[in-house]
Parts: sequence; C-alpha cells; structure tokens
Amino acid sequence: MAPVSTGCGAFLRGNDVILPDSGDFSLPETLDCGQAFRWKRLPDGGFFGVARGRACHIAQTAGEIRILGGAEDFEAVWRGYFDLDRDYGEVKRRLSSDPVLARAVAYAPGVRVLRQEPWEALCSFIISQNNNVPRIKGIVERLCAAFGEPLGEGVHAFPSPERLAALEPDDLAPIRAGFRARYLVDAARKAASGEVDLPALAHLPLEEARGELRKITGVGAKVAECALLYGCGRVECVPIDVWVRRVLDRLYPDGLPACARGVEGLAQQYLFHAARTCPGFLPGEAAQSSDGR
Repeated sequence: MAPVSTGCGAFLRGNDVILPDSGDFSLPETLDCGQAFRWKRLPDGGFFGVARGRACHIAQTAGEIRILGGAEDFEAVWRGYFDLDRDYGEVKRRLSSDPVLARAVAYAPGVRVLRQEPWEALCSFIISQNNNVPRIKGIVERLCAAFGEPLGEGVHAFPSPERLAALEPDDLAPIRAGFRARYLVDAARKAASGEVDLPALAHLPLEEARGELRKITGVGAKVAECALLYGCGRVECVPIDVWVRRVLDRLYPDGLPACARGVEGLAQQYLFHAARTCPGFLPGEAAQSSDGR
C-alpha cells in the first residue's frame, strides 16, 4: 500500500486512493451542503461528480474514504480539490472555543470547503442567485451537457470561458437559466479576454480581487465572496446570504468571534449548514431548506 502523498495520509490500494477517515471529512456534509453542484448521491451511498475536467466516484465506509480509480489524478486534482492538506481537526478545535460555533461544528464535523476551479465556481454562484439547489444543479448539468467537452459515458466537462464567450445570451435558452444567461456570457467574455484575470484572484489583495469580480455584470458582493471562497481558496471570505445574515443578526450582531479570524469562510460554512438544516439552531427557524446561496 504505497503512499501517494505526504501530509494528508493517503495511500494506494490498486488504482484507488484511500483516505483514512479521521472524522474531518463527511461526503454528505461536504458534497450536499450547497457549495458545489455537480455531485450526485449514488444508490450505494457514494457520490459521482466532475471537477477540473475529471470524473470522480468517491465512497465512504467505516474507517476510510475511497476515491475509486483516482490514483492518476490525485496529486493534480483531488488532493487540492478536497482541501486535504488543511488540518480541519485543528480548525474545529479553534472554532469550538466559541459556544455557537462549537454547536455548529459538533452538528456537522465532516464539513470541508472545497477548492473548486475558479471559473466553474464563479458561474455556479452566478446561477445560484435567487435560486434553489435542485434547480441550480439542473441548470449547471444542462450547461455542461450543451457546451462542455465530452469526457465519455455521457459526462461533460464544465464549458470554458472561451466556449461561452462565443455565444449570445439567447443561445443559452435551452439551459433555462433565465436572466442569469446574460451574466454568464458577460463573465465568459471578460474572463476569456483577460479583462478579469481569474488565476490572479487567489493572490491579489482581497479588495482588488473583489473589485475584479465586480466588473462582471450581475456579480455583487455575495457572488464575489462565493467565487473567492469556493474557487480561489480565500478562506477569509464570508458570503452573506439570507441564512448567514440571520446567523449574524441573531447570534453575532458584533461580527464573527476572534477565534474565526483568518478562517472566517470555514466558520461560516459550519454556521450556514447548521442554520439551513439543523432544527432549532437558529431561534424561530425550522431549517431544512433547499435554498441556494
């Protein structure tokens, strides 16, 4: 059982990558929590998804997580995508010094923040505006099927900026994105031309990165924060949607606590998930929502 990397504990079993289950990575809590939209739960409890132009079948059983057939792409794709080099145990210990965050962490200790491809994350959260998770997934699936490169067996990559930049908003009518079609085409043209430098967003000063994204029609503060957090690894970013606003107003009127400093985006993911799905976490809220960001 040869190790495939250092630091994250992964090793090979045949062509599968095995991750020892430390309790810091739950597939349902991570892949079904409203941060990524190309993952489907399978009848066997595993998940199938596509990210960075690669298909992935991943399963979780007692004691381990298996990325089936993932050896070839592990270092280039899945190690970073699943944020496997971050010590979530230490993050959770730190956040749990605050009693509200301690409740959120205990409710879903396996939540991780994925490191998605910046372009896909940007488009996904443009689509998420005034939308719910099932409909977001449907629009993203139709977008990929119509305009993404085929990967085999009916699976498609996410379409590139250059592919969408050549289209008009009316060309997106079959994906049923509504008013968001115009925003997607504008984003594609600005990314393809370099007017918005997506690769630079991970390293620019934060206010400059936000400003770059807000050059795109339809991208406001929330979509920019989502793109930076989920697509660029900017874990200091906090997307404020209706659920996070409720959390801040009711539980943190003076802002997130000091223990979240520098990892505010990770803290909000625990809070967002608990607020949406844990009955009683927010006073007066029943939770169990399918709303998007």
